[in-house]
Amino acid sequence: MDRTNEAHEAEPGVRHTVADGVATVVISHPARRNAMTAAMWRQLPGLLDGLGRDPAVRVLVLTGDGGTFCAGADITSLSAPAAEESPQELAVRAEEALAAFPKPSLAAVRGYCVGGGCQLAAACDLRFAEEGASFGITPAKLGIVYPASSTRRLVSLVGPATAKYLLFSGELVGTERALRTGLVDEVLPAGELGKRVAEFSGVLASRSQLTQAAAKEFAAGRTDRAPHWAEQARGSGDTAEGIAAFLERRPPRFTWSV
Repeated sequence: MDRTNEAHEAEPGVRHTVADGVATVVISHPARRNAMTAAMWRQLPGLLDGLGRDPAVRVLVLTGDGGTFCAGADITSLSAPAAEESPQELAVRAEEALAAFPKPSLAAVRGYCVGGGCQLAAACDLRFAEEGASFGITPAKLGIVYPASSTRRLVSLVGPATAKYLLFSGELVGTERALRTGLVDEVLPAGELGKRVAEFSGVLASRSQLTQAAAKEFAAGRTDRAPHWAEQARGSGDTAEGIAAFLERRPPRFTWSV
């Protein structure tokens, strides 16, 4: 079943579809290389909350409209009159909502993944990129202090040396360096990213949500929920189903859900 939201594609916004257990969220602002407006930053947390609660969604794919992932924040928003929340506060709230998404998330990156775009990609669990993509975090070009939480997330992903290189210089790096430093997990030849993302998201959707949800919390550093996950495992039936499916040489039918 395929469900598509009704946002008009020509308008800046965050669109989504849900099909075969995979929610695909598309950053869409082609006139500005998919730069995020304040309205788009505000839209993302609510959208993610709804998708996280949807039992039909098992995996989230975040990507950009056309040949660009996201060129960052729409620069015009930085000089707009002060509002209740600054553009940086809006970006951090969206980033944290993405990092807290309770199911596996994967950023599919083509073209520019810069500034706030890189901030969003780093908040996903995994990042696949097409050859020729460019990554950069550019607050040093604008005299902006990068958020502490975003800096820590970047350091945990690529290590302090690469994080400092990106933050101090604002320089863009290509897919070869991004792969070498851990900023991306896979690099695909031109034209093959969509196929690989569909294939791998299907793999993720077929696996145990129980295993994935617990692993996501543990990988984030939580140490207080081991008893909770042990209790969930005992009552879920997923372990028995996984073993039975293995012995019977058939795909497992896991039933535990977030």
